[in-house]
Amino acid sequence: MAKSKPNNKAKKQAKKMAPITESPEQLYAAALTFIEQQQPQDALKQAEKLYQLVQNRSITEALPALNLLGEISVELGEVEAARAYFEEAVKLDPLGTVGGALADGAEKFLWLAQLAEEGGKQSVMWYEKGAQALMNEIAALESGQPIALDEEALLLVRVEKKRKLANALCGIVEVYMTDLSWEDDAETRCENLITQAMAAEDETSPEILQTLASVRLSQDKKEDAQAALQRSMSVWTELDPEDPSIPDFATRISLSRLLMEAEMESSALDVLERLVSEDDESVEAWYLGGWCQHLLAKKAEQGDVSAAAAKMTDSEHEASLEKLYRGSRRWLRTSLKLFDLLEYEDERLKQHAEELMAGLDSILGPVKEGEEEVDDEWEEEEWDGIQDDDNAQQGADTEMQDS
Repeated sequence: MAKSKPNNKAKKQAKKMAPITESPEQLYAAALTFIEQQQPQDALKQAEKLYQLVQNRSITEALPALNLLGEISVELGEVEAARAYFEEAVKLDPLGTVGGALADGAEKFLWLAQLAEEGGKQSVMWYEKGAQALMNEIAALESGQPIALDEEALLLVRVEKKRKLANALCGIVEVYMTDLSWEDDAETRCENLITQAMAAEDETSPEILQTLASVRLSQDKKEDAQAALQRSMSVWTELDPEDPSIPDFATRISLSRLLMEAEMESSALDVLERLVSEDDESVEAWYLGGWCQHLLAKKAEQGDVSAAAAKMTDSEHEASLEKLYRGSRRWLRTSLKLFDLLEYEDERLKQHAEELMAGLDSILGPVKEGEEEVDDEWEEEEWDGIQDDDNAQQGADTEMQDS
């Protein structure tokens, strides 16, 4: 496949642009500001101007511009352009050593691992290059050689690089659990890599514990997976919502799926409630919440309940089941409306949500006019549905108790 050429692109842009009066530092800062303001197109313009200025200068000036162009291209969904920028950066810095221990020499490799067209061994190769670059940087930071940072700043840099190293190793684990799962030594590699990832950090992060749980689930070690997930959640669930230590949205979406797979539906719903409070337009969060409540209702229906639930009368049990089913339908209806409004592209998600809805309609009957309506002000109704399900869980306690 033909690849775009950053150098040629920048040169063509130069012919169209007026003389650049800003310094490279000003252009770089402006691009970062636009990124923070979620204006990637404006950020791209600044980054292109920056590269036009520095492409023929030293490698230490050209590399940050190429990496910035690559990251902005990823944000814009321009995968081929992003890949080309990062590959150009690799040509300038094949080992990730330019700039020393304080540089982000591994970033281009880690991006290429995620953007690799072939996936599989190609992704592993890039992850390994990134991991090696990070190991070299960490070793330099811990060597005792003078670094132009105070002690506190040095600690933060070291912690961040160790976190990236652990995540890179977990990235390899994910490849061996998916694209390379057929390899004879896939399980052994996963076990060794997750052990290295946990040893890489001074305090194991929630993301690494989630990867450990995923490995344990693939090995049918459900109790071990549950323990890892509980430990992962204990790190951040009591933190203030604005705390930067809280895993990002996508990581917590993955967490909710793992919790459901590990039969920890109550914990999954707790996570999903928090996610929709942060972003009430997340199709996946609403869908997973509806599916999660559906699973809870099915478990209760099949008699998987606690001693407290066993004391409920038949009418109380039926009422709690209906609340769970109605809550499930409200969440699923919201996800399907958002699916259409946002032109979401995951057709498998939509198909499953519609299948669940069809089953719920057969249980509850069709939605009557004015009942469970979903409109632009769905939040109040949906949160009411969540509260209903919380009450049902307190009464029925249908989820399997965490170890």
